[in-house]
Amino acid sequence: MNKIKTIIIDDEQGNIITLTEMLNNYCPDVYLLGTANNITDGEKLIHAENPDLVFLDIEMPFGNGFELLNKLTPINFEVVFITAFNNYAIKAFKYSVIDYLLKPVNIDELKAAVIKVKNKLETTNVALRIDSLLSNLKMEKSGQKKIGITTEEGILFEEIDNIMYLEAEGSYTTIFLKGDKKEITSRTLKDLEDILPDTIFFRVHNSSIININYIKKYYKGRGGYVEMEDHKKIEVSQRKKDEFLSKINS
Repeated sequence: MNKIKTIIIDDEQGNIITLTEMLNNYCPDVYLLGTANNITDGEKLIHAENPDLVFLDIEMPFGNGFELLNKLTPINFEVVFITAFNNYAIKAFKYSVIDYLLKPVNIDELKAAVIKVKNKLETTNVALRIDSLLSNLKMEKSGQKKIGITTEEGILFEEIDNIMYLEAEGSYTTIFLKGDKKEITSRTLKDLEDILPDTIFFRVHNSSIININYIKKYYKGRGGYVEMEDHKKIEVSQRKKDEFLSKINS
């Protein structure tokens, strides 16, 4: 493919200079179109240049990166967030398969992020993934108890409490819901583990996460296994056994 047309939006000029030098020196697939240091100028630059990729700071004066994305939806470019804050938002980034860099930017992580972006640009669901990110952030902020699940048809918004258990299926995850329903998502089990509340969800095995509220019975053994309310039997790995028993007995 052609070079990745790129814009940097960051309120600190020093960060822009550093990132520009790193891209020039280590990321030959990137072509820098321009930079901006606030969301107003950033929005104008994006409209003018139609980039493939935007390196976007989160915390900026007079508006943050999420506000900029909300103004620009539907999104037709890739985003790599740049942030000094490794907080709740990072989990949302992982869920929506959006790359992010923590300041100060690490060269190897930058190179890896650009490679991922190059691969993602070959797909057609950029806007869908970012819409999923924004939706989950809005829900977390408002206290709603739903989750946005990206499927082949779009984004399914499901009550978290309706999720009984999740199972890895290669690079996909099957989500089993109350009422004998299930959905398949391209999100990995690790992505979903990061955003589901650990108060009720527990990863009992490399390939399984369960909602402890739907456990019908636990059977002892080396690691043991649980029987869920729909009679599904799910193994508990030996290394997870003690933590699991502590959780369900707390």
